[in-house]
Amino acid sequence: MLVITKQPARAPANQSTPLCLYSPRDELTGSIMPRSGAPALLAALLLAFAAAAAAKGAAPAAATDFIRKSCRETQYPSVCVQSLSSYGAAGNSPPRSPQELARAALSVSADRAKSASAYVGRLVGPGLRGSAGGAKKGSSSSSPARDCLENMADSVGHLRDAAKELGGNMGRAGTPAFRWHLSNVQTWCSAALTDENTCLDGLSRGVDARTRAAIRSKVVDVAQVTSNALALVNRVGSGH
Repeated sequence: MLVITKQPARAPANQSTPLCLYSPRDELTGSIMPRSGAPALLAALLLAFAAAAAAKGAAPAAATDFIRKSCRETQYPSVCVQSLSSYGAAGNSPPRSPQELARAALSVSADRAKSASAYVGRLVGPGLRGSAGGAKKGSSSSSPARDCLENMADSVGHLRDAAKELGGNMGRAGTPAFRWHLSNVQTWCSAALTDENTCLDGLSRGVDARTRAAIRSKVVDVAQVTSNALALVNRVGSGH
């Protein structure tokens, strides 16, 4: 017996075979199953985002650890960590080397010295600021307070000069030029600390207790951050 097998109809020559545009369905539930490439792409994107977030979080952590370790060599470690952490939180680039850290400490000291000077000026009044009219006659606190203002103004100038010098082109570390620039920084920072201590010493004479305590709290804070800044500057010179 002759068996005739029916051949499937072929599509016309000018008509392409339709593509399968639907996703396969689960045989048990009938729900549409995702395409095999989608989960892999999603996983890759999630991994990329996670890696970026981890890298972003690692940078501040490393900078904080560097600050904490460096501040151990200062006289006031907790003040050092707090002041330099606030420096980075203010939008400044976090310091990543001993030289950058010392410059940041000098900038913090200059800002605090300026703030303390302004505070003392408001506290003692305009008549005691060493203006053309001079100090108020008959005021027992006029001379020491005026001297303190002058000391703090000098301190601000010295600290700014030191920060500018340390942030400039000092040459390669270890060279005579580098040592000369660093010596200037150390001299200015030491002079600033002397100004602050002179202010504190002067307050012990002829200043009422309330005024002395108010001024002292501000200047002591400045002296502590300046002392720390000098220690970090010296650390640059020691080759750390």
